[in-house]
Amino acid sequence: METIGTWWMWAGFFAIVLVMLAIDLFLVGGGKQHRVSFREAATWSGIWIAVSFLFAGALWWHLDGSAGREVANAKTLEYITGYLIEKSLAVDNVFVWLMLFSFFAIPLELQKRVLILGVLGAIVMRTIMIFAGVWLIAKFHWILYVFGAFLLITGIKMWWFAEEKPDLASNPVIRWIRTHMKVTDELHGERFFVMKEEAGKLVRYATPLFLVLVLVEITDLIFAVDSIPAIFAITTDPFIVLTSNIFAILGLRAMYFLLADMADRFSLLKYGLAMVLMFIGVKMLLIDIFKIPVLFSLGVVAAIIFTSIVLSLRSDAHKRKGEGGKTSLPPAGG
Repeated sequence: METIGTWWMWAGFFAIVLVMLAIDLFLVGGGKQHRVSFREAATWSGIWIAVSFLFAGALWWHLDGSAGREVANAKTLEYITGYLIEKSLAVDNVFVWLMLFSFFAIPLELQKRVLILGVLGAIVMRTIMIFAGVWLIAKFHWILYVFGAFLLITGIKMWWFAEEKPDLASNPVIRWIRTHMKVTDELHGERFFVMKEEAGKLVRYATPLFLVLVLVEITDLIFAVDSIPAIFAITTDPFIVLTSNIFAILGLRAMYFLLADMADRFSLLKYGLAMVLMFIGVKMLLIDIFKIPVLFSLGVVAAIIFTSIVLSLRSDAHKRKGEGGKTSLPPAGG
């Protein structure tokens, strides 16, 4: 597999990831049960985005000196485009997490441990799938058509079912766990398991927080399957694929707290994400007929996401204005 990544570039990247993970685990939220404020989440989200683009600048600077300006421009553009795609698709992941925590009534201050494990799970699953995908593409070029068709169908389904809410109460995973394990009705702090006495014996019970953790890890797997093929439409260089992916999800926890109280304002974003998946799917299906330039892809994805956000905010403002304008008539004869 061809890649621009040398051993020291890989080592440097993983060192950066470990430092960023340590910061996210121990500084964001103060390493304890803590309700992360909107301001704190916005600050950290900005920091993660800034670090991601600093990495892009460092990548360009290194490649400009070692491989030439043309390679530096091309690879940095691939990284930024991949980062934007993965960052956009990660928003849908966040919305699903919000729905899960809401369904199980998990307060914000108890969500940290699950979110940490969720981010770590996302990193591990995506890393495995990226290297597996790169190997498959190197061996079987036609797999790109499979990825393209999959993304196109996924995008159409996301658009078609955008307004539908999943029935978590009858989720087969939850039903299986409740059938094979004892589950408490109440939370016990950040604990996943507790011991209760029954007939003089201590019996292990799972808590609702454990159910949420299982579902979060499953959604990590599902979204990895959805998003990893998308980046292969931009590049098959494993260094670019992995770095853009990991940097996009490292700030996922801060993004979660940023969107926690305003998810309803982005009601049309799911349609934008569906269009992104459909566009990427078509791009992959046309890869041997017509190569859509990476810069054009970046512009299309950015325009779709920006437009869907603006339209969502306008729709939300119009809805709020309409609700605020509803006034009751004074009683007759008053």
